[in-house]
Amino acid sequence: MAAGRFPLLSDEHVSGPILQGLARRGWDVQRGIDVFGQRTDDEALFAHAAKEGRVFVSNDEPAEAIAIRWLNEGRPFRGVICWKQEHQRRMSIGDLIAAFEQLAAEEDPFRYPIVHLKPKR
Repeated sequence: MAAGRFPLLSDEHVSGPILQGLARRGWDVQRGIDVFGQRTDDEALFAHAAKEGRVFVSNDEPAEAIAIRWLNEGRPFRGVICWKQEHQRRMSIGDLIAAFEQLAAEEDPFRYPIVHLKPKR
């Protein structure tokens, strides 16, 4: 059985068209900028996502470092989806949205809670 769509919280680096595309497909998308304003520290956003049971979404590397530290400290969080900015140049908005949909179709998309989106070769 598939996990289904999960609630998301993005940092300000994730482009609006990606988030709008996900929302149009029925995803529960919350932007950190709407909750906390601009230039909010990723640590605060990550903590909010964890508290609210949301998956944190980012395409900057500090988010992964936060997730790794939380794992090492035994602090629970639902998951993080990240991709390198260099990969975004090779992935269309449709590619990224399809990757989210593919995760939602998996039985346990966050068996390891850090998921990296990468372009298909």
